[in-house]
Amino acid sequence: MVEPITGLAADTVRANLERVREEIEHAVSGSATAADQARREVEVLAATKYVSIGENRAQDLQAKVAAHGDLFEWDFIGALQSRRVRMIVPHVRLIHSVASESALRELARHRDDARPGLAILIEVNVSGEPGKAGISPEALDDFIVRSPVPVAGLATMPPLTSEPELSRRWFAALRELARDRGLEQLSMGTSQDYLVAVEEGATIVRIGTRLYHEQPRPAAAND
Repeated sequence: MVEPITGLAADTVRANLERVREEIEHAVSGSATAADQARREVEVLAATKYVSIGENRAQDLQAKVAAHGDLFEWDFIGALQSRRVRMIVPHVRLIHSVASESALRELARHRDDARPGLAILIEVNVSGEPGKAGISPEALDDFIVRSPVPVAGLATMPPLTSEPELSRRWFAALRELARDRGLEQLSMGTSQDYLVAVEEGATIVRIGTRLYHEQPRPAAAND
């Protein structure tokens, strides 16, 4: 079980965010897909599932919005339970995890309650991993057509691995699916593999522990 992150220091988060942005800028400039990335900005989405003000669940999202209001712009990235859709749509700009028929039905049912400009990212199981959330690539076109709210792009979580490079093929596959359908947003990559995701076209990376933990300083070179 992952323990909640406590004792956050604003200076630590600020410094980590600056380093993450620098790394992303370098990854974009050196990407094999740099030709189409010159126009692309990569958003760093602060994922707070294991922070004491966590938002990964619908109830936590409501509590955070009540506590912090307009200080932040909110997205929902957790597993989307259809019965929680009504709790989420008034508060968020994007839902990153739409992947079921019941979610589409509930989005249609509560469309009038949604925040203006609400859009969704369809979660795709590009690897075909059994038990993984997400629709199949073959079902994507029909799913897009039937969405009752605008589809801004796609999202995915590749198979769990300790080697970020092994996720590259799945990020590239999602990029191709989005490009072929004229979808601009790609939510993929976490603290472990976000640089590979950026190289393969991510427009949103979901960074958690990389922002909140003190990072080791580079060792000083010996003269």
